[in-house]
Amino acid sequence: MRRVVCRELAGPESLRLEEVPSPPLGPGQVRVALHAAGINFPDILTTFGKYQHKPPLPFVPGVEAAGEVVEVAADVRGVKLGDKVITRHRPPGGYADEAVLRPAVLHPLPAGFTYVEGATFFVGYHTAYHALVQRGRLEPGQVLLVHGAAGGVGLGAVEIGKLLGATVIATGSSDEKLAVVQARGADHVINYSREDFREKVKALTDDRGADVIYDPVGGDVFDQSLRCIAFGGRLLVIGFAGGRIPALPANLALLKGCAVVGVRAGENGRHHPEVSRANQQALLDWAAAGKLKPHISHQLPLERFVEAMALLTDRKAVGRVALLTR
Repeated sequence: MRRVVCRELAGPESLRLEEVPSPPLGPGQVRVALHAAGINFPDILTTFGKYQHKPPLPFVPGVEAAGEVVEVAADVRGVKLGDKVITRHRPPGGYADEAVLRPAVLHPLPAGFTYVEGATFFVGYHTAYHALVQRGRLEPGQVLLVHGAAGGVGLGAVEIGKLLGATVIATGSSDEKLAVVQARGADHVINYSREDFREKVKALTDDRGADVIYDPVGGDVFDQSLRCIAFGGRLLVIGFAGGRIPALPANLALLKGCAVVGVRAGENGRHHPEVSRANQQALLDWAAAGKLKPHISHQLPLERFVEAMALLTDRKAVGRVALLTR
């Protein structure tokens, strides 16, 4: 089998594509021939040792993939040869052409989905769903402001925000990216390279501000978001793709009566697995109904993993990036 291996915490450039024997299949396990793997920003952070989850070296990056079941242990029920599945990986292991997994981390590939779409489905959408439903308590008719809206988790929030009945305002760095965001359901878009999003949000909401703000960027974006949030609003901290981890001015939280809420969908699933399963099923139901499908801007072969990961760090991707592992 082929796999991308991290043997030192020095970033994507230090990863190596290796050919190794296929792992043996044990009791209670299935073997999946992986056809595609999704690339997520935490994958990159993990290769630097900067993510919350720090797998022991060596490890294979990648927390989501998709493929076909090609071997099933004798004691496994409910999974059969030929099943097309979405796979979740913890510890990571998706940047490979096969994986041995427990049935509990497999989900059926939605009808009409390609392997690439399946491999880029759960992380972005599950983060957005947990953020907006459990953490943000977004209600129909409320105003949702989504930063980094052209990225994987941002675009997912735009789509799910619309499905939940919100008015969605989205920010991005270029008109080209924002055209995709608007086509995916955003009611208003703001190009922050030439507009002050704080003032534009206030103008769009008659100075009231946004009820829920979805922030995977941090830094200055977080700082200015506190100044255009509605009274009683929720500012959702998704990540810090902008680089700087901001500090919270407590006086603004007091004046706005707002809440700053951390979002960790994966960790929530480990503490509340029943909630995570319900979230995943809701997403699969929407996918089956044709209401959700990832936007894929780039598909690259496995051996071009460095280039694929750089698309995220260089902010050249719109929506999702996938590796073709076969």
